[in-house]
Amino acid sequence: MSNKRRTTRRDFLQLTLGAGVSSYLLGQHRTFATTAFDADAKAELILTNARIATQDEQRSFAEAVAISKGRFLAVGTDKEIMAYKGDNTQIIDAKGRTIVPGINDTHTHLIRGGLYYNMELRWDGVPSLADALRMLREQARRTPAPQWVRVVGGWTEFQFAERRMPTLEEINAVSQDVPVFILNLYNSALLNRAALRALGYTKNTPNPTGGEIQRDRNGNPTGLLIAKPNATLLYAALANGPKLSPEDQLNSSRHYMREMNRLGITSVIDAGGGGQNYPDDYQIINQLHQQGLMTVRVAYNLFTQQPGKELNDFEQWSKIATPGQGDDFYRLNGAGEMLVYSAADYEDFVEARPNLPETMESSLTEVVTLLAQNRWPFRLHATYDESIARFLSVFESVNREIPFEGMHWILDHAETISQRNIERVKELGGGIAIQHRMAYQGEYFVNRYGETATANSPPIKQMLAMGVPVSGGTDGTRVASYNPWVGLYWLVSGKTVGGMSLYPEANRFDRMEALRIYTTNAAWFSNEEGNKGAIAPGQLADLAVLSEDYFSIPEERIKSLESVLTLVNGKPVYATDEFQTLAPPPLPVSPDWSPVAHYGGYHNKTTIPAASSYRPSSLGCCSPSQRSSSQLSSALLSKVGSLAGFWGGMGCACSI
Repeated sequence: MSNKRRTTRRDFLQLTLGAGVSSYLLGQHRTFATTAFDADAKAELILTNARIATQDEQRSFAEAVAISKGRFLAVGTDKEIMAYKGDNTQIIDAKGRTIVPGINDTHTHLIRGGLYYNMELRWDGVPSLADALRMLREQARRTPAPQWVRVVGGWTEFQFAERRMPTLEEINAVSQDVPVFILNLYNSALLNRAALRALGYTKNTPNPTGGEIQRDRNGNPTGLLIAKPNATLLYAALANGPKLSPEDQLNSSRHYMREMNRLGITSVIDAGGGGQNYPDDYQIINQLHQQGLMTVRVAYNLFTQQPGKELNDFEQWSKIATPGQGDDFYRLNGAGEMLVYSAADYEDFVEARPNLPETMESSLTEVVTLLAQNRWPFRLHATYDESIARFLSVFESVNREIPFEGMHWILDHAETISQRNIERVKELGGGIAIQHRMAYQGEYFVNRYGETATANSPPIKQMLAMGVPVSGGTDGTRVASYNPWVGLYWLVSGKTVGGMSLYPEANRFDRMEALRIYTTNAAWFSNEEGNKGAIAPGQLADLAVLSEDYFSIPEERIKSLESVLTLVNGKPVYATDEFQTLAPPPLPVSPDWSPVAHYGGYHNKTTIPAASSYRPSSLGCCSPSQRSSSQLSSALLSKVGSLAGFWGGMGCACSI
């Protein structure tokens, strides 16, 4: 029996007053206009026989939910909710499955990621390097010239059974004459010989500022690009690759959204990105919105594209766009995560913390002043406490002249923020969006900063205890994976995807509170409190029926969770298993050589055989002939302090 009190139609009508839906249910004060329900409203859809984690303030569970006009009508017991059944109501038996509000990823790069998704070979969640190399070999065989094979983030060598990176010899052996680009976090990229030729890299190519093209004893590029300390070199190389046609970009973006729906994601905040200029690079997402083809709600931020001319970008954008413009599916959220390039403190835990230039304060002051004058909410990439302290001094100075009150501004990441700077964020009315980047880079962080510093990075519980809004995201796709369940696993277990424990029990979360960081808490970050985030009357009818019970399965299985039925606006956008008949029509994959057609996205048990038929011909650092080579598998690990030694010799293991 549910412990959730039924909200009656009379209660609901009194609360909405016929004009809008109050967010009283979550203790907030914003109001969203919606269609009022009459006293005899009947549901269009009812889900029964479920375990519904409503995410209300009482952390209640319910048995059933009624949906009408794209919003939740009522929540309660099976018997109570069946009172909303009409002649045309569709009834779905949830078969006892757990239902959660749709996941809201408050920091990701969906718009840019969608343009490239069909081009990318995803190693996200792949269990072994042997499997990853087999996939690379197969994809190279089917990829036509002049296209590349791209593995663009979302993985770490510590997820592999072998506990090591691939070598350049292995990559060249399986890829032959097809250009291959493999991005690893913010710190490096591996290019095969064909990619070096495609990019025109030779012994005469100079190292750019902030990056290194590794060379052999004769001065020729080896294929290893290293961020020293920022990823500009890596992304510049990637940007030179071919693009999809507009038609294929549309298909790619739809597939990326459907992949997110598979993981229970129904909303995101898009944090912009390099090479994603407004409005030119928003034509595809605009078209999908106009055609009613979006299956993930997107609130987007605008990311400056011109180093040294950032103020010009925001001056132009403030003339043609206004935060909040759009609708519940697609709306402008504000500025950032890049406000000025001089403030970029990219986290590359393989390298020392970058020291920001002295000119940062003046540049940032100009931009933040303009944004405050125009009431543009903003967000800023901010990894290190030393940088955050300087950013906050700028914000405090601007706030004295132009108060930030009521303007939802955000610090992103904040892995090493101090208690004093959390207090300063609170005093200025800001929020902090955290992501599970440490789940992918925790081994590197421990190696550089030690276990003590790691144990509270980021200090999420301190943020919450001090009353700062905190939400969860992924930062997908180039660093961490877009899979939010890896983030929830990280919060609950305190472990990396490689299984290393980062946090003591006191700094881990129980499952309910972790889930709230990705649902209820997230609405503040797009100024939508009370409109989404809970399965409560009046809120948007977005939910996910889970493949297993999140609240009881072993911790290790959390990162394997998926949705078997995802609703957005009360309509199925993804369905499988016993709900397969509710699935939207199949979506062909284009182009036909796309890795998505063969491997899908985030790895699951159906995409890769349990026992791979491929075995590398050489085993990297385990081969005597390669121990003196300049390959990443050994040289880069030594460069960062010998993670092989940190892992007790497993950093370059030979377990295949």
